[in-house]
Amino acid sequence: MIGSIDENPRGLIPRLWRGAASAVLLLAQAAIPGQAQTVPTYHADAARSGHYTVPGLTWAAAPAMHRDTGFSGTVNGHVYAQPLYWLPSGARTGQIIVATESNDVYALDAVTGTQIWHRSLGAAVQASALPCGDIDPSGVTGTPVIDSASGTLYLNALVNRANGPRHQIFAISLNDGVIGTGWPLDVGDGIKKLGQSFTPTIQDQRSALTLVGQELYVTYGGNSRDCDSYHGWVVGLELGAPPRLAHAWGTRALRGGIWAQGGIAYDGGAMFVATGNTSGATQWGDGEAVVHLGPDLAHSIATADYFAPANWKRLDLHDLDLGGTSPLPIDVPTAKGPKLARVLALGKDGEAYLLNRADLGGIGGQLAVVKVSSVEIVTAPATFTAGDAVLVAFGGTGTQCPRGQSGNLTMLRIVDAKIPIGTAWCESFSGRAAPIVTTSDGAADPIVWIAGAEGDNRLHGFRGTDGKPLFTGGAAQDGMSNLHHFGTILAAAGRFYIASDGRIYAFAF
Repeated sequence: MIGSIDENPRGLIPRLWRGAASAVLLLAQAAIPGQAQTVPTYHADAARSGHYTVPGLTWAAAPAMHRDTGFSGTVNGHVYAQPLYWLPSGARTGQIIVATESNDVYALDAVTGTQIWHRSLGAAVQASALPCGDIDPSGVTGTPVIDSASGTLYLNALVNRANGPRHQIFAISLNDGVIGTGWPLDVGDGIKKLGQSFTPTIQDQRSALTLVGQELYVTYGGNSRDCDSYHGWVVGLELGAPPRLAHAWGTRALRGGIWAQGGIAYDGGAMFVATGNTSGATQWGDGEAVVHLGPDLAHSIATADYFAPANWKRLDLHDLDLGGTSPLPIDVPTAKGPKLARVLALGKDGEAYLLNRADLGGIGGQLAVVKVSSVEIVTAPATFTAGDAVLVAFGGTGTQCPRGQSGNLTMLRIVDAKIPIGTAWCESFSGRAAPIVTTSDGAADPIVWIAGAEGDNRLHGFRGTDGKPLFTGGAAQDGMSNLHHFGTILAAAGRFYIASDGRIYAFAF
């Protein structure tokens, strides 16, 4: 139920769920694109690291990156969701899986871009049928997730049915695009069976879906411009035969949407979500927060299981969501002993909050907070480890740039020290989007890649250690169009794939 509270501390997460969760995380981490393995989820893994290993893509090779004009990649509709990469068992060539705002789902040949299969999920919803919003039409926005074991794609679509717009969750066979038996599940109907209410027209689904064992998790926020009395929601589906919506958690206060591109961040044993601004709350009601949730979505009252800035009321008042990006689990190296389990939260207020993953700290309980950007941070970060530091790249104008540097791509350096958050470098590019990081072997040759969405629409590459520019696409031969800042890059099978309205672009090196 909305605002449900569980007295059980997070340490009592069922052992069997932990085992299944760890297996899924290992599967996601094993999806190394350069070795032509499936990329089943947003930003490469369930922790949303945005770190891809691409053998051969060294600093020296980066300048040879170029657009593959032989890749067709035509689709119908606007694309906000990240494409995914599927390599069927025994196949030598993979597939690019694309879902659009027109409720069309495609499997494209990863080499040629030609269509393998296509599935329409039903009529998308026009903006005029919703109380507010800036996506028209609205269909599939959040990035789907692949169950590699069964070859199934799961996604949420807003579909115009006879009884009006409905959020429906689909299971689709990746072999042929056929919708699974017992699907789709209607979210409103499922939540109603749990004794709660969910109004589909005022709820938006922008975040990536998360698969943990045989549980599928989907998050919801509100439409753009924050109209009506929506809540932040997480629903959990049991993927049995038949499937069912088994669990739901919603913010106690009005609004508090969960809308960041990455959705739930999962570290192999715990799930974390970030919520946005609530409305009219005089007491904290789950907004402006990082929240730990168990497999049954029970919300603990222990301060170890949530964090909110001490000035959460001010953030509410000025629409400065902490939930503009997903929480980022990181492991900070130490001189001696085990790594430090941390969570980094980046807010629309430009602040970086470092949290203890084992004890989030409650209200005002951060380990450190630093103003790192003069503009709002609303696109997903990407991270890698170098020596004694965790480096985190994000789109935002740095406020702590080293002398002589400035720019709208900022690299944070997080270490085990009295002052743990610093800025390693800042660089400029035209546009905004969510970066990724590539390394040639998991550690060497780190490169930050970002597309100039809503700017020059070119691909840019920067050396991860110091920000030195390594690649900028040419306007004529490599230029793209109609990219959205909500998007990011898929690295798979030695190529990059970038979604735009009506097509997918491919780059090779």
